Amino acid sequence: MYLEEKYPQHPLLPRDMEKRAINYQAANIVSASIQPLQNLDVLNYIEEKVGPDAKIPWVQRHINKGFAALEKLLTKHAGKYATGDDVFLADLFLAPQIHGSIKRFNLDMTPYPLLTRLHEAYMQHPAVQDALPEKQPDFPSS
Repeated sequence: MYLEEKYPQHPLLPRDMEKRAINYQAANIVSASIQPLQNLDVLNYIEEKVGPDAKIPWVQRHINKGFAALEKLLTKHAGKYATGDDVFLADLFLAPQIHGSIKRFNLDMTPYPLLTRLHEAYMQHPAVQDALPEKQPDFPSS
């Protein structure tokens, strides 16, 4: 909200109330229902209590549940990006989540044609390209 008010020339939320609500909902699905279940602490716990072979199926199960909800939620609202042709809050959550799901957890995106299309659009955006983990100075070399 601070960024929204501090920099109104680059809004994170659309003016349209329905699209604004969709942005909040999509961001919440990622931040509350997907991302916390793939944190390193959680994965280490799964490995310790269940075994190392349980980590990837655990993560994929929870990502798939969230992605199914996102696919359904965004179908009627997406344009070039999640809720139209401008990058908004939902995209800031979706871009890294989709990218990480593919790269880090080898998620099969076949069931998610909309999210796959969004991922392709995100990967063309200069800000997303600049933010890729492999472009960061602290990215591990091996």
